Amino acid sequence: MQVTVGPDGRGTIPAPLRRAAAVEPGQRLVPDVEDGRVVLEEWGHLLRRVQHRVAAQTKGHSGSAVDELIAERRAEAAREGASRTPR
Repeated sequence: MQVTVGPDGRGTIPAPLRRAAAVEPGQRLVPDVEDGRVVLEEWGHLLRRVQHRVAAQTKGHSGSAVDELIAERRAEAAREGASRTPR
């Protein structure tokens, strides 16, 4: 099976390949290059994969980064205030 790329850069995915990959007309695919190969990934699948990756990287992270920064600054200010208090 082959795909010929035209002068405009377009090619047609052969029907047997579309059926095997469950690609439907109008479906959004995201192209990428992996190890010199052109790979097409369904948009929703890519989105879920990225969401899982982000969730795994932020596991155990609670709240927003802004809230954490404010809490850190308040704690720092409290420590500085305590160290300046005369005894």
